[in-house]
Amino acid sequence: MNICVIPARGGSKRIPRKNIKEFNGKPIIAYSIEAAFESNCFDQIIVSTDDIEIKEIAKKYGAKVPFIRPAELSNDYVVTFKVIKHAIEWMEINNKNIENVCCLYPTAPFVQSQIISKAFKKFQDLNADYCFSLTSFPFPIQRAIKIDQNDKIDMFNPDQFSSRSQDLEDAFHDAGQFYWGKAQAFKDEVPLFSEVSIPYMLPRYLVQDIDTNEDWIRAEVMYKVLQESNMF
Repeated sequence: MNICVIPARGGSKRIPRKNIKEFNGKPIIAYSIEAAFESNCFDQIIVSTDDIEIKEIAKKYGAKVPFIRPAELSNDYVVTFKVIKHAIEWMEINNKNIENVCCLYPTAPFVQSQIISKAFKKFQDLNADYCFSLTSFPFPIQRAIKIDQNDKIDMFNPDQFSSRSQDLEDAFHDAGQFYWGKAQAFKDEVPLFSEVSIPYMLPRYLVQDIDTNEDWIRAEVMYKVLQESNMF
């Protein structure tokens, strides 16, 4: 079976209660749950949480919360892969045969159901271990600048000072929306950023990382504009 796992712990620090904070009229986690259902890719949609309030909201929107995530997997230092691995192994112990898994983040209101399904098809067609969302950097990373403790400027790559931007190689980053993977790859903790993965490219206007209050405000504005422009 194919399952979606949405990891949503309760202890967000920079944006308190981030995973269920209201985003343009409903809890932000609702967008991920609804997109998962609309994709028609999953036999079961699971929210992995340590928080009772998140559990109740997830259930309200139709997701299953078959377990409460253990405390040792709910602190600031636990990587997402271990949370996904725990969900897979819990399901298998309870007699569910898991073939493919999609980790879908709860703070990804721009995720689109049709993109989830198209990424799944690409993942299957190319028989990859993983397929996840990428987008391009808006500025050449080779010309990035850093500021030291004395408020002085330096380039990360000074040898690129005179390079024209059009001559520099394009670079991409994780869009932070979804991660399709074979259940066995998650269980074996096969590295994601490696040759076993394939990308599903997203336009930058559908990508906004939400880690700070500034990010949140920007994301809400972007979402409203996309809605008004009929781009969803």
